[in-house]
Amino acid sequence: MMKTERKNELQLWAAKIRKTALETIQTAGSGHIGGSFSIADILAVLYFDQMNVDPQDPGKPDRDRLILSKGHCSPTMYATLALRGFFPTEHLSTFRKIDSNLSGHVEMHVPGVDMSAGSLGQGLSVALGMALYGKSKKLGNRIFCIMGDGEIQEGQIWEAAMAAGFYKADNLIGFVDNNKLQLDGSLEEVMSPYPIGEKFKAFGWNVLEVNGHDVEQLCDAVELASAMKNGKPTMIVADTIKGKGVSVFENQVRFHGGQPTPEEWETAYTELNGKIAELEG
Repeated sequence: MMKTERKNELQLWAAKIRKTALETIQTAGSGHIGGSFSIADILAVLYFDQMNVDPQDPGKPDRDRLILSKGHCSPTMYATLALRGFFPTEHLSTFRKIDSNLSGHVEMHVPGVDMSAGSLGQGLSVALGMALYGKSKKLGNRIFCIMGDGEIQEGQIWEAAMAAGFYKADNLIGFVDNNKLQLDGSLEEVMSPYPIGEKFKAFGWNVLEVNGHDVEQLCDAVELASAMKNGKPTMIVADTIKGKGVSVFENQVRFHGGQPTPEEWETAYTELNGKIAELEG
């Protein structure tokens, strides 16, 4: 069982990631709140507990790597990297500005980013290539890939899934951010990918299903996935809430890319500041 102090620390990082991401979006006047907030706990666990990374040496060859395939959720990725020390948090104020390297989709110009994102569906293929390279060079590293649940409607995801199982990429750990909403509505309405876990199992993956906002479950899943050397990649299907952490954002499809009203901004900061104060107290 995870110690209470460690659990609180990771929950605090997740809350700070959400607040920092929200400040970044507000300053820019645009950005994806819903899908950014649904992966904050995953990023907190990976960057502040699980991943072998060094902000002072972001390019070290044996580092663990994270591919944010749902690259439009850059606000939380940039917030996480800044809070982890890859670059100054002050630089977040340039998000989506002309001549800034902090574009709307994550890019490799930014320290700590391992793939430039764009069209959805590409990240798992890139992660697989990195995983196979790591195995061939005996680097002993792990490759993580976070995908959206709507994103897995893309066919390239399933080509990569089949290849990863066939080539026994057991150093590849994926996450599906199953927040059940996408740009045009619910997944059930647009094109259901369910059951997600059974599909990956059919392609030769280990599958773990967790509460994507429970840092203890997330840590346990990553540790189990890392320990299972059975020749299979692992997919962690994370049950999440779009907009998690702020009541007015949660389960609201308009916050896929929409911006809050003045009253909603106030509510958001009140709730996030309250959560941070509670965890720090």
